[in-house]
Amino acid sequence: MVEVKLHGFWASPFSHGVIWALKLKEINYEYVEEDLPNKSELLLKYNPVYKKKPVLVHDGKPIAESLVILEYIEETWPQNPLLPQDVYERAIARFWIKFGEEMGPTVVSLFQTTGEEREKARKQLVQKLKILEEHALGDKKFSGGEAINLVDIEFGVLAHWVEGMEEVMGLQLLKPGTLPQLRQWIKNFKEVAVIKENLPDKAKLLAHMKVVRELFVFNVSG
Repeated sequence: MVEVKLHGFWASPFSHGVIWALKLKEINYEYVEEDLPNKSELLLKYNPVYKKKPVLVHDGKPIAESLVILEYIEETWPQNPLLPQDVYERAIARFWIKFGEEMGPTVVSLFQTTGEEREKARKQLVQKLKILEEHALGDKKFSGGEAINLVDIEFGVLAHWVEGMEEVMGLQLLKPGTLPQLRQWIKNFKEVAVIKENLPDKAKLLAHMKVVRELFVFNVSG
């Protein structure tokens, strides 16, 4: 009997973050794909407050919200640690994870706005990316050094989804010649086997993003 199940959505970077953590920890699990417009009764039962995915179910007990899930995975399965052992370094890692979480609304606003408002959101996001590059990454391969940790997983959205946003929306966030360390980090991240083998199909993701973008634009203009 599978004791770990993950309810997720194929296009969600949050679902993939949990998948990456489970794979890096070498934890066997069963994946349950959720239909976003028609959420299953189980998902609504497991996450009655936010009614969102992902949800991890361990021994029949549900854990909701991606960052909470990642912390739970780290604390429950100590092998292949994804946070530093040093207390101070672990606190710094959590700081950057929080920083990444707070970038979320800016990313979403790129989809939800048009014209000057979208350009404002773009500039805000680029400024946050500069802070991330300078203070969290520097010249390191990954945020913690030579191996991926939870900070890298939190910013994994930059490695596939933001690239897709640039193509779908005609944006330039990671312009050639700018943010060189961040661009190198994205390259390093996507070369890790666990990441490379567990990314959504790019063409399918772009098609999904186009639909989402059109819905937002329709709602704004309508």
